[in-house]
Amino acid sequence: MAEHIVKSPLPGVFYRRPAPEEPLFAEVGSVVTATQTIGLVEIMKQFSEIRAGKAGTVTAFLVDNQGTLDPGDSIATIETS
Repeated sequence: MAEHIVKSPLPGVFYRRPAPEEPLFAEVGSVVTATQTIGLVEIMKQFSEIRAGKAGTVTAFLVDNQGTLDPGDSIATIETS
């Protein structure tokens, strides 16, 4: 099995849910599609969706909810088949 690492395309704050009272986009162990949103990056009040990029199972999140990101930082790992 291969591993895909989801990288941040831009700097900002990473959010794992669409709003504080909403459920997580994905959790460790979640099966995701390539186009599924797994989080948001906010910069200057604009939110950009972060998509899985490959279908598979989320094995880890490498940044905390509300953690800061730089471009190219690793966000999550996905085990692909």
